[in-house]
Amino acid sequence: MTNEIYENISFEKAMEKLETIVEKLEEGEVPLEKAIAMYQEGMNLSNVCHEKLQRVEKQMDRMVEEDGEIKPLLSEEDEE
Repeated sequence: MTNEIYENISFEKAMEKLETIVEKLEEGEVPLEKAIAMYQEGMNLSNVCHEKLQRVEKQMDRMVEEDGEIKPLLSEEDEE
C-alpha cells in the first residue's frame, strides 16, 4: 500500500490503524509474509502521520496578528 491510499485518512484514524498493526506485530504470532506486509503498511501509515504533523506544524508556525501581518509563532525557548 502506498501513501496515496491514505490520502484522505484522518491523522487519528491513521494512528489507530498503526497502533493496531504494532500490537499485532508485538504479539509475534503473525506469519512472516504477513508480518512483512503489515510492517510495510505500518511504515506507510507512519509516513502519512508524519506528513500530516508537518503540515499542521507549518500552519502553526505562522499566525495572523490582528493587523493582518503574518508573523512566525515563537516558542517559549525562542523568547528567552
